[in-house]
Amino acid sequence: MNQFQEMATYIAVVEAANISAAARRLGTTKSVVSRRIQQLETRLGTVLFERGKTLGLTDAGHLFYQRAVLILSEVSDAEESVRTLHGQLQGPLRLTAPMAFSIRYLAPLLSTFMAQYPSLNLDVEYSDRLANLNQENFDVAIRIGPLADSDLIAQRICANRHLICASPAYLAQKGTPMHPQHLQQHQGLLYIQREPTGMLQLPIEGEIRSFRIGKRLRTDNAFHLLAAAKAGLGLAILPAFIAADAIRAGELRIVLAAYSPDGGDISAVYRRSKRASPKIKALVDFLSEHIGHTPSWETALSSFLTST
Repeated sequence: MNQFQEMATYIAVVEAANISAAARRLGTTKSVVSRRIQQLETRLGTVLFERGKTLGLTDAGHLFYQRAVLILSEVSDAEESVRTLHGQLQGPLRLTAPMAFSIRYLAPLLSTFMAQYPSLNLDVEYSDRLANLNQENFDVAIRIGPLADSDLIAQRICANRHLICASPAYLAQKGTPMHPQHLQQHQGLLYIQREPTGMLQLPIEGEIRSFRIGKRLRTDNAFHLLAAAKAGLGLAILPAFIAADAIRAGELRIVLAAYSPDGGDISAVYRRSKRASPKIKALVDFLSEHIGHTPSWETALSSFLTST
C-alpha cells in the first residue's frame, strides 16, 4: 500500500469521526481501514488517535492530518489540472442541494453547466436534510441560511431574503398585521425546520424576538407552504426565490417587510481536502456568475419591496 492511500484512509477516518463511516466512504471494510491505520501508526512510530468512546486526535494526529490534506489536495489538483488542459473537466462530481431551490433554479442551471463540460458526470441528491459531507463523500453541498460552525469551507453565492406573505383574500378577511405583536391574531403556515415551536423569530429594535402565531399548517416542504398561502390559509415566511412569482402575479402580498427575518445566504460548502479541486471551483464560479450578486428573483421583487 502506498503512502497516498494511507493518507487518504487516515483523512477519511478523521473527517468521518469513526472507522465504520470511513469504510463506507472508501468503499471497503472496517477491518481494512483499521489495519491501514495501524500500519500507518507503526510506520510513523507514533499514535495518531486517542481511542475511547469517540476518536480524538493526538498532537501528532492533528499535525499529520493538516499536512496530509495539503499533500493530497495538491496531488488531486495536479491530476485534474492535467486533465483540464483544454478546459474539459472530467470524472464524477457529487452534489447535494435543498429541494425547493433546486427545483426552482438549480436544476436548470446544472443542465447548462453539464452542457458546458460534457466529460463531467454529476451525481446529485435533492434533499432538505443536511448531509454529512465527510461521512457521505459528497464533494459539494448547497446550503441555505446561517451556516453551522464546522471545518467546511463556505463560499457565498448570493443573499437569501425571507418574506412574510399572505394572499389578498386572507388579508381582506383577517386584516393586515402592522406589527409582529399582531401575529398572535393570525394563522401561521410554518416550516418545521425553521419554526418547530410555532414561534417566529423576527428582528425588532436591533434584537431577535419571538412572536407567537397560530399553527394552521406545519410542513417540511416550501412548495406546500406556497400553495397554502396562495389558497388563503394564513401567513407564511417564504424565501424570496419561492415567493417572487406569486408576488408579481398578485397572488401574494408582502406584510411586515420591516420585520422580515434574516435568511442568511445561499452558499456552496465543501471539505478542506477538496479546496483545490478544479471541478468544485468551476461549479461554484458558474453558480455565482449565473445567479449573480443580485439574483433574478430580487430584481423581480424590487418594486414590491420599495412599496411595502
